Amino acid sequence: MSQPDLFRTPSKPWNAGRLIGPKAPLKPKHVWAIRQELKGGQYCRDLALFNCAIDSKLRGCDLVRLRVSDVAPGGVLRARSTVIQQKTGRPVPFEITEPTRSSIADWLKVRGARRDDWLFPSRNRPGRHVTTRQYARLVDRWVRLIELEAEAYGTHSLRRTKVALLYKKTGNLRACQLLLGHRKLESTVRYLGIEVDDALSISEQVEL
Repeated sequence: MSQPDLFRTPSKPWNAGRLIGPKAPLKPKHVWAIRQELKGGQYCRDLALFNCAIDSKLRGCDLVRLRVSDVAPGGVLRARSTVIQQKTGRPVPFEITEPTRSSIADWLKVRGARRDDWLFPSRNRPGRHVTTRQYARLVDRWVRLIELEAEAYGTHSLRRTKVALLYKKTGNLRACQLLLGHRKLESTVRYLGIEVDDALSISEQVEL
């Protein structure tokens, strides 16, 4: 049996000092605050992208691939849309609320006529859409605008925001599953961390 090397400095754990685990969803006050910051700073594209992320509940890879024809075919903004997910190949529906339609309309005016159909085209790569990495950097900047701890939030925070609120208000897991495009209900349970939240809520009701 080998003896431990008492003179070797222990290696530092890869997650030392880092926040790991699921990224927290945004609270309604956070959504409102970010919207106000983006409006005030006249970040037209960012506001449309942020609103689309909240409404659509799409993964980043699907969000950045949205096309103008997905949300405004023939120049007419839709109240609902459906896209095919890359990960599962399954269709997932989402609503486009009035604030989102308004921000998209403003963005389309700035975007102007283009040969490509990407809703959020890349500024550096002609004919391509913004990348998921760029989207992640934008999310990081958005949460910093309202002085949140950026390490605690990510692209999945925006994906989870509406469904987390929906579950808390209604307890309707099936609706959350459909909106997230999950194949199995168990995936939705794990994704939202429902078992842990419910267990803590029950425990908090017990007085000793």
